[in-house]
Amino acid sequence: MKLHYIGVIRNETKPAHELCVEMDLSAYSRFTRSSYGDFMSLFAKTVAERTRPGQRQDVEEKSYTFHAYGRTEGIAGIIISDADYPALVAHQLLSKVVDEFLSRYPRTAFTNTTSTLAFPQLKEYLVKYQDPQQADSILKIQRELDETKIVLHKTIESVLERGEKIDSLVEKSDGLSAQSKMFYKQAKQQNSCCVVM
Repeated sequence: MKLHYIGVIRNETKPAHELCVEMDLSAYSRFTRSSYGDFMSLFAKTVAERTRPGQRQDVEEKSYTFHAYGRTEGIAGIIISDADYPALVAHQLLSKVVDEFLSRYPRTAFTNTTSTLAFPQLKEYLVKYQDPQQADSILKIQRELDETKIVLHKTIESVLERGEKIDSLVEKSDGLSAQSKMFYKQAKQQNSCCVVM
């Protein structure tokens, strides 16, 4: 699971414009990083242009998922992640990023600009949210619950195995008891023919 791109894009006019962006291209070779970066920027702008205000969507392209969140202020938050990155965590991060961006920059600050705006929190979020289970408290609790469930299942299985062993011992003892009664009867019959003097 990996985040590759976090960006805030002005999408009220076409073509869309990246207001602030942070990318992690360390997974790619030096020779292909710029191509991957261009691909991500182009596709993020395309997804942002097609995201209506108030809409959340996930677009899958090969092994990537583009998470988008459009706002009525004329911007969209975009995250590009691996396909197995949890959508819930990505959308929580998008809400957080877009809200913080809008609290820092009023709409007039980005309406007519063609430059990028400084937003250093994106780098922190890109690093922090690489592990979604550490960043998201709900996933962290879910993982702990899953681990507890596994331990409980193992405990229950061992109790059931012990119960089966006890049942087996009870059956064997019942069998031995029946055999010993038969032995006693046969021995009594055998001994009855002989009289002891």
